[in-house]
Amino acid sequence: MSDDDARSSGTQMLIPQMQLDQLLAELQNRLSAVMVTRDRVHSLLNAVVMIGTGLDLETLLTRIVEASMDLVDARYGALGVIGGDGELERFIPVGLDDEAIEGIDHWPQGRGLLGLLVKDPRPLRLRDITDHPESHGFPRGHPPMRGFLGVPVRVRDTVFGNLYLTEKAGGAEFDEDDEAIMVALATAAGVAIENARLYEESRRREHWLSTSDEITTRLLTGDGLDTVLELLAARVRPLTDADLAAVAVPEPGGERLTVLASDGPRAAEVRGRTAPVHGTPVGRAFRGDAPIVIDVSWEDGASAPLLDGLGLGPALLAPIGAGDSARGVLVLGRGASSAPFPPETAQMLHTFLGHAALALELAEARSHAERLSILEDRDRIARDLHDVIIQRMFAIAMSLMGCVDRITDAAPASRVRQAVDDLDDTIRQTRSTIFALQHMGEGRRWLRTRILEAVGAASEPLGFSAGLRLDGPIDSAVPDDVGEDVLAVIGEALSNVARHAEASRAEVLVHVDEGVAVAVQDDGVGLPEEGRRSGLRNLADRAARHGGTFTAERRPEGGTRTVWRVPIDEDGLG
Repeated sequence: MSDDDARSSGTQMLIPQMQLDQLLAELQNRLSAVMVTRDRVHSLLNAVVMIGTGLDLETLLTRIVEASMDLVDARYGALGVIGGDGELERFIPVGLDDEAIEGIDHWPQGRGLLGLLVKDPRPLRLRDITDHPESHGFPRGHPPMRGFLGVPVRVRDTVFGNLYLTEKAGGAEFDEDDEAIMVALATAAGVAIENARLYEESRRREHWLSTSDEITTRLLTGDGLDTVLELLAARVRPLTDADLAAVAVPEPGGERLTVLASDGPRAAEVRGRTAPVHGTPVGRAFRGDAPIVIDVSWEDGASAPLLDGLGLGPALLAPIGAGDSARGVLVLGRGASSAPFPPETAQMLHTFLGHAALALELAEARSHAERLSILEDRDRIARDLHDVIIQRMFAIAMSLMGCVDRITDAAPASRVRQAVDDLDDTIRQTRSTIFALQHMGEGRRWLRTRILEAVGAASEPLGFSAGLRLDGPIDSAVPDDVGEDVLAVIGEALSNVARHAEASRAEVLVHVDEGVAVAVQDDGVGLPEEGRRSGLRNLADRAARHGGTFTAERRPEGGTRTVWRVPIDEDGLG
């Protein structure tokens, strides 16, 4: 075989070998690609399982960003949540340390390239961010970024937000496989977000219902309005993520609203503040039938006096009730840099406050029914006392008087007369009690009650309880200015007994007919011959102002008796 033939034969044998090597290399490359694809699919499945565990929404959103960065080897990642107004309401970054985050001037607000994804929610992949015409650059302090991959996250048919990934490892570009992986992960993320939101919504509704039941129970079991409103503010504030909660109620006349209850770090500063109903946001909420959302930092202090100077921004003002049945306004506020209250919070709060207003009406109706029942009982008791007891006592007194003339022994006759006098006195006291029963609970502090309190307050300095007799139409016949002097006379007279008389017993009599008489007597050492009498002069001056008299004298049996009398005109008696 010639050399040429040998070379030709060797070449023919080498060609199949080369083709086999190429086929083997291609097969190896394909196997490597399959292995890579398998690994990425496994990573995707692991990521889907990871983001599907747990139902806390805040934790879930961060976990989605971290899983996305691991799948495509991105250095930085973020999730922008789209608000009801179509702009980014939240931005969750991953890959920056705290120092880097603090150095950034402001977070993206949904404009420029990120706004393009909000307006046109389709995957977007770029080799260099700065080359895109929609790019507006980065805020001051933001790290430089080039490669970009953005994918929308949908919850059913609504775009919840967008995933943003930048700076692939090694300076490589994001490819089609990266985009496909992210689209798949975003689909799984949408399902996980929906589940977390549904769970969070059910928990929130459960808390609202629990709070509504608690408020209703406290109202219907007799707790005071102030206590229930404080509880209302304390329960609603954490449910709405508010920094301040306050309840403003209308003043008598309905022209102004006053904060009666509040909760939060600066609650003490807002409690007691007032605002006019006319010309203020809180007044519009009170007169309206739906919550009002404002930003305090944009309002003039005069238009928002309840929240001025507290460093608040977003505020939610919700009426408690609606129209003529409105009971007040619940005011919620967040810090100046906080996100506004979402519409679902306003809607839930409106429903809750509607239930609270109904509970307030039921509590008022129950209170009125109880008050009416008490008044009816008092009227019945007063009628029984007048129609039965007084008549029987009067008949007994008349019967005894008819027997006096037939008693020949002076001592028994005297005792019978004394019994008749005692019965007459008891009849007068009973009539006074009847009058008090008929006029109790009419919205004012009656003079009879205040006299009882004044005599009771003197028990401690006296060292014993003074006796008290009240006779006549004290509450209806005594003018207010005379009533104030009556209280002062009783207080001064009992004070003198406590300081100077060394008494073991004291009695007070207040009698009203054509005038007012206040008599105070004790069993002490009597009036001193010498000494200061400025207190007695004060009592005499009080009587003289009303054209009356005042006397103070020693009692024959020991002690002192003071009598203060002033006339009452016919208008006072009428």
